[in-house]
Amino acid sequence: MSTDSPADFSPATRRWFDQTFGSATSAQAEAWAAISAGENALVVAPTGSGKTLAAFLWALDRLTHSPRPSDPIKRCRVLYVSPLKALAYDVERNLRQPLAGITQTAQRMGTTVPDVSVAMRTGDTPPDQRRAFARAPSDILITTPESLFLLLTSQARRALSGIETVIVDEVHAVSGTKRGAHLALSLERLDELLPTPAQRVGLSATVRPIEATADFLGGNRPVTVVQPAITKSVEVSVEVMVEDLADLDEVDEHGQPSVWPSITRRLVDLIEAHRSTIVFVNSRLLAERLCARVNELAGGVALPDRAEGAQMMAQSAVAAGAPRVLARAHHGSMSREERLVVESGLKSGELRAVVATSSLELGIDMGAVELVVQIGAPPSASAGLQRVGRAGHQVGAVSRGVMLPTHRSDLLAAAVTTERMSRRELEAMRPPRNPVDVLSQQVVAMVSMEDWSVDRLATVVRRAAPFAELSDTAFFAVLDMLSGRYPSTGFSGLRPKLVWDRAARRLSARPGAQRIAVQNAGTIPDRGLYGVFLTGGGRGSRVGELDEEMVYESRVGDVFILGATSWRIDEITPDRVLVSPAPGRAARMPFWKGDDIGRPAELGRAIGERIRTMDEQWGLSTGLNPAAAGNLAGYVTAQRRHSGITVDDRTVVMERFRDELGDWRLVIHCVLGARVNRPWALAIAARLRDRYGIDGHLMAADDGIVARLPDMPEPPDASLIRFDAEEIHHLITDELPASALFAGRFRECAARALLLPRRAVQRRQPLWQQRQRAGQLFAVARGFEDFPITAEAARECLEEYFDMPELSGLMAALTRETIRIEQVVAESPSPFATSLMSAYVAANLYGEDQPLAERRVAALNSGLLDSLLGEDQRLLDADLVAEAERWLQWLDDRVLAGPEDVAELLRVLGDVSDAELVARGLTPDAARELAVEGRAVTITVAGQDRWVGVEDAGRYRHGIGAEIPAEVPEDLLSAPPRPLDDLIARYARTHGPFTAEACSRRFGVPESEVTAALHRLDADGVVDHGRFLAAGPDRQWCAVDVLRLLRRKTIAALRAEIAPVPPTKYASFLAGWQGIGGKATGADAIADVMERLQGTLIPASAWENLILAARVEDYSPAWLDELTASGELLWAGSGALPSNDGHLCFAFADSASLLLPQPDDSVLVDEVHHRLLAVLDRARFFRDVADDLTDLADDDQILAALWDLVWAGWVSNDTLAPVRGRLAGPTSSRSTRPGSRAPRFGSRRVARRANPLAAGRWYRLPPVETDPTQRALAATSSLLDRHGVVVSGAPAGHASGFAGLYPVLSAMESRGSLRRGYFVNGLGAAQFADPTAVDRLRSQPAAGAVVMAAVDPANPFGSGLPWPTGSGHRPGRRAGALVVICDGDLAWFIERGGKTMLSFTTDPATIRAAATALEQARRRLPKLMVEQVNGEPVIGTDIGNALTDVGFRITPKGLRLD
Repeated sequence: MSTDSPADFSPATRRWFDQTFGSATSAQAEAWAAISAGENALVVAPTGSGKTLAAFLWALDRLTHSPRPSDPIKRCRVLYVSPLKALAYDVERNLRQPLAGITQTAQRMGTTVPDVSVAMRTGDTPPDQRRAFARAPSDILITTPESLFLLLTSQARRALSGIETVIVDEVHAVSGTKRGAHLALSLERLDELLPTPAQRVGLSATVRPIEATADFLGGNRPVTVVQPAITKSVEVSVEVMVEDLADLDEVDEHGQPSVWPSITRRLVDLIEAHRSTIVFVNSRLLAERLCARVNELAGGVALPDRAEGAQMMAQSAVAAGAPRVLARAHHGSMSREERLVVESGLKSGELRAVVATSSLELGIDMGAVELVVQIGAPPSASAGLQRVGRAGHQVGAVSRGVMLPTHRSDLLAAAVTTERMSRRELEAMRPPRNPVDVLSQQVVAMVSMEDWSVDRLATVVRRAAPFAELSDTAFFAVLDMLSGRYPSTGFSGLRPKLVWDRAARRLSARPGAQRIAVQNAGTIPDRGLYGVFLTGGGRGSRVGELDEEMVYESRVGDVFILGATSWRIDEITPDRVLVSPAPGRAARMPFWKGDDIGRPAELGRAIGERIRTMDEQWGLSTGLNPAAAGNLAGYVTAQRRHSGITVDDRTVVMERFRDELGDWRLVIHCVLGARVNRPWALAIAARLRDRYGIDGHLMAADDGIVARLPDMPEPPDASLIRFDAEEIHHLITDELPASALFAGRFRECAARALLLPRRAVQRRQPLWQQRQRAGQLFAVARGFEDFPITAEAARECLEEYFDMPELSGLMAALTRETIRIEQVVAESPSPFATSLMSAYVAANLYGEDQPLAERRVAALNSGLLDSLLGEDQRLLDADLVAEAERWLQWLDDRVLAGPEDVAELLRVLGDVSDAELVARGLTPDAARELAVEGRAVTITVAGQDRWVGVEDAGRYRHGIGAEIPAEVPEDLLSAPPRPLDDLIARYARTHGPFTAEACSRRFGVPESEVTAALHRLDADGVVDHGRFLAAGPDRQWCAVDVLRLLRRKTIAALRAEIAPVPPTKYASFLAGWQGIGGKATGADAIADVMERLQGTLIPASAWENLILAARVEDYSPAWLDELTASGELLWAGSGALPSNDGHLCFAFADSASLLLPQPDDSVLVDEVHHRLLAVLDRARFFRDVADDLTDLADDDQILAALWDLVWAGWVSNDTLAPVRGRLAGPTSSRSTRPGSRAPRFGSRRVARRANPLAAGRWYRLPPVETDPTQRALAATSSLLDRHGVVVSGAPAGHASGFAGLYPVLSAMESRGSLRRGYFVNGLGAAQFADPTAVDRLRSQPAAGAVVMAAVDPANPFGSGLPWPTGSGHRPGRRAGALVVICDGDLAWFIERGGKTMLSFTTDPATIRAAATALEQARRRLPKLMVEQVNGEPVIGTDIGNALTDVGFRITPKGLRLD
């Protein structure tokens, strides 16, 4: 339907419109009628109905044919607000046509019109353009909600004082969100600047209920809804390209059966069959991945080989680096510049397709898009219509779309969503009610610009629809929070932003309030994303952004895809990732974490109804292709055949079956969506915990709930999932604070409310730091039942992420049995359950996907570690304590002046006398000014008059019984939960170590009450006790935060005393510290060496000839056997190596359970291994053991199994003789006949024939300690004993590695057991040292030339120190290899047997010294035959000559040392 343009337009505008469009659509005509009448109007019409022009043309006509305001600052009369920056830029471009057309038409008609200027204000607007608009406003301003907020919170708001018309585009996209609530308040703030409220015109796609959207737009003013009966033609089909989605023939790049090859082929066909296509996906990761696959397939590029382990991030994929052929990605993590390139490419026809998330869902003009493809079912019918509406965007055009489901459950959702789209059955929108976090941010912004009366502020706030029902209680709670009612000394984010004069009922801003509001503007959560920038780039060099977790898993040199372009990482800084283009390179896909709110219950109910009434003809009549209809029918039929019942809108199915481990899997089929199933799962988890004492590991999804239950005779019945409809709301509210969902929502709400302010706008806040700070805030907030942000986080969970009315309705229906529960026990999961199980596996797949060291760190029990280390007995330095206390008490050099500094002092320190004010450079007169303003009062504390902040009056009244002046408002005198504890906690945070008696004197309270309060605070982790200062009693108290500060200062002072030594001195020190070249002999010398070396893994071939012989003079194996035979020293294997070698670890008996490796269960493969372990419960000779097992195996088999157990860490021997025999070469036992045995007499003859691999007495090693904390402490202590100075990379031979031991090293430092500092130059800041080793390190003389095994712990190269670079292959810590270190520098690396040698020196003296050291060590070295040095024949070289001089013989192959 269309009509002529209205006569109310000026002649030039009317003629231009008639010549350009001919006639108006009904949406335009009805909109102009309402707008021209001065009414607020909401224009609701489908995409392509011309509603944007309907809103703008009337405003443009007035701008071009009415005089400008006389005051230039009031020139801006039209404000356009877009929820998307891309849409704002799109509108700015599209305004040029009507402006130019009207101007040219007027000129042809002989009239002139003034130039109409348009300005943009978004986050991308350069500062000079922002300043220009503030000085000389344009006629039209195009902006976003966040930028409007910033304008209103700056002096530039004067430029908005002439606004007459506000156009809000895509109202439906914000009206149901907190972003919309934020915008609603900004619009009311704008009206406060104007002499009369601006006319509001809203543009919206079809939404339900439309009344709520109209209320949102108008606030408390009426809005005319313009909703003509325009039917937008939409054609949507659902296609499946495989015969059976449950039995896939094709595989993906990982070799797994996959539907994606067929989807990708169909997608390429669709793109090539149309001029322009938008492909919508539901995640940024899928956008990048699918775009890469499309380009690879279209370009004929093969998929990359499967990446292995660490080569590919766990949550990312790999692309072959195909050139951009058909498609580019488009999503919010790409930079604006990149997105504009993609958009313009599609519009111009240079690009055939764009693969996008919801970033292109709103009304951006993408030109003549012919087709929209939706991968997977859209989130809702509303979103599906919005997305398909991108095609055929022109007036009267048909919007065509194709859905490509990815699995059978997805197919079901896609089919029903398509049906609802065709019927225009849209899901209801539920706007947030009274979001107080948004209110907090806006109130601070408003008051920061001018003082407000409380009543006027409340009136303005309640004009906005989201806050129309805001109660006084909630409003005043927000003001309490912002004005310092809650104790801010426990968390800095709670410090007051406002001053609330309760007597005058007036609000004013504290210093810095405006800065905090501006730096933390908006409602979009900060995810801690890394910005991606071009290396060396200036303005416009931003490429996009990456998830924090992905960056943590990336390294310099990695290549990833962003926007279908490959980028190489050049540098990773704390705030950004610097990249350069890497065209054509194989690249990894980025990934991002995001929230999935879940399917609306209305859509879920429709899916259930369709399952109940489905037949095969329905699918074909709903736009499904034959394969899709067949798959869908087969899916439901298979479910009915398997279980005899299906879930639907009247049935919940409780399915139980056992998994591969024998545990029960419980699947609750309910199609009402995740917003119903999530809270239901929370209640079920609580019941499992309370009734059975188990954690069910529940996961909720759109189609149901999955739980894993331990093996039990009978799994729970239906009573587990039935709840009283009224009870369940209280149960979920009680469980909510302990959930991860609540923690995330609390963090985001606190950030919006300015309680977790950013330090700087451009500085990235790591997400883990945000979580940590939010946890600290919640620890303070949970003590107050009325804390508004706690309530808001709970409200957001219950109303936005949960659908509690639907859940309560479901519980009531289960009770009435209008919805029934059907129970199924099956041998295997049903088809519906299989889909849910796939989601369950995906949700838990990466639970262990952490680097091994990180998992070990996470396993550490900090409480147990503290108890094992014991209390810190190191006294604090009294001078450092006095200096810190001066800072805590504001007695340092800071300059204070005026009432605001007094107010801050009272907030931080509490009660302060006049004399104490003067001591800090302040005057009592400044405090009296605060008293006049109602912000401070004088009270008597411990017989002395002192000033306190008025917010603390209630604490002093109820905590110490102080008399409060009558002028203090009564609502400030209510009792906080623990008033005395609050006062003492603040006292502790502003003092060094103190006594209960001193605190008692300060407050005039009995010492017994103070002591009791301190014990309560100790239990809460607020204070600690001990003896911290030498001068004072044994029991002193100190705030935990202050104690941490004092220890940091003490540690920093110790670190400052240390000057780093060069790495060469460290290498020399390590050889001396570990006793290389020792002169001691005998078993006692071996024991001393083993004290240092116990717990480390070294190849057996190196232990005696290379490790022990280098430390004990004239080493004899008998000395080692003496220790092992006595049981004093134990040894264990830990993995076999080639050449009959394997890793060995020694430990003394008293520490063996902590230092020996944990045995490997995987070797227990048959009965022989199990029987061996059983018979070795005591030390036994091999012959005795073999006699007990003759019924199972012969001697060779038993011996082989025995050595399996040796290298797996299960079995050991009282001598090393069998290890020596094994290293000497393979030896078969004399008896090979099963059941044969040696005679029982003739012991000498038997001994001569005994197999050396079976010598000695064998026994099962004692159990090892499995607690990771105790093992980590033992490993750290042995590492420190061995190295003296520990640097990153030093723990070679330790399974935990440096990262796994770092928390223990840090804890030991905090207790004074070791020192941290920069001891060795160039080896990083994370260095720890035994205090006795520091002086020795600095005084260590040059060690001369030392020969040792490459695997020797005393060799720092390849662990603490990097291998030097040189010609030839790279050296390594390999069994049999040798190193020669001269005065701390690596001179030579010699491979096993000496065939090749790498030399890192050309100095003749060093070469001679190294050769001499080799000759002197020949008695303990294996035979060496050196053939090459640095890849060249050794004979005739300087090194060859030096070796010949010291006794190497020349042979045809090279130089030999016998």
